[in-house]
Amino acid sequence: MLPAIDIACPYCGEWITVFIDGSAGGQQYIEDCQVCCRPIQMQVSLDDEGNPNVSARAENEAFRHRFTGARDSKSSRRVCAR
Repeated sequence: MLPAIDIACPYCGEWITVFIDGSAGGQQYIEDCQVCCRPIQMQVSLDDEGNPNVSARAENEAFRHRFTGARDSKSSRRVCAR
């Protein structure tokens, strides 16, 4: 099962869940917001233990969030670190 991470859309601010496939290592891709449909630039890296670190930003990069660690069904939402 792919780890799920909750992120806040850099455009509309709504929390969305993204599933991270860390088997490919570090990666960069665009995923549309499930609420406002705007493109979010996602950058994924893995820490030394293989846990995903995700940066989510708007196309103009004026607004950037960084989220770390995977969320499972027993834990609460991750907090954004700026």
